[in-house]
Amino acid sequence: MSSYSGVWGIDYAKGAEFIADTATHTGRWCAIQFTSNSQVDAVVSNWVNGGLSGHQFDKGTILYGVFTSIKLANGHCAAYRL
Repeated sequence: MSSYSGVWGIDYAKGAEFIADTATHTGRWCAIQFTSNSQVDAVVSNWVNGGLSGHQFDKGTILYGVFTSIKLANGHCAAYRL
């Protein structure tokens, strides 16, 4: 039985990394869901590199793409693995 969601290619069986600190986290993720109001310090992805620095996201916001690094200034998020 597959866990493929059919939405944006997220396979929830691969899991997620919960990020709740200000350290730089590296990996390979297809979506980042902010689970609290959060501010991004830095992010590296296939569509934006550094352009989100200082940007604030509301709780529940989801970014889709291929992400390889994220650092939060505050808040927390779930990064879903590819």
